[in-house]
Amino acid sequence: MNVRKANPNDAKSIAKVQVDSWKTTYKNIVPDEFLDRMSYVSREQKWKDKIPKQAVFVVETDEGEVVGFANGGKERTGNYPAYQGELYAIYILADYQRNGIGKLFIKQIIEELKRKDIYSMTVAVLKDNSSRKFYQSLGAKKIDTTELEISGEKLKEIIYGWEDIRTTF
Repeated sequence: MNVRKANPNDAKSIAKVQVDSWKTTYKNIVPDEFLDRMSYVSREQKWKDKIPKQAVFVVETDEGEVVGFANGGKERTGNYPAYQGELYAIYILADYQRNGIGKLFIKQIIEELKRKDIYSMTVAVLKDNSSRKFYQSLGAKKIDTTELEISGEKLKEIIYGWEDIRTTF
């Protein structure tokens, strides 16, 4: 497995990982109609736009297949002034989960944030997503609960934070 910074040519692979991961991770959490509407084409265009503007990393197999991605940067909501950075997303195809890739991604995002003199970070996780335990195991503390709406359904989201990412690993 190789973790590297993404480039615009990775947009198609990242889109595939995102759509496929959502359909496995969020089945029975997010409304099926939303998951059914997700498309590789629309996600690919979004990633072509995001990659040049954000810290985006991919992990690929020895054969060069992208099987996961992560991105992060400045905290986007402004609701948590004590936290300057944000882990926007980590998605890994189901067959490659629980192999240490998530930790590799968090290390990459933390290093990127530290290069920008950002030393604290949040992440938002759907309450029913079992990955919450992963963030808790890395020392993230619950700092808020919010609600978001997807396809007319209200879902709880937990906001976790690390006050000092320099001590996370």
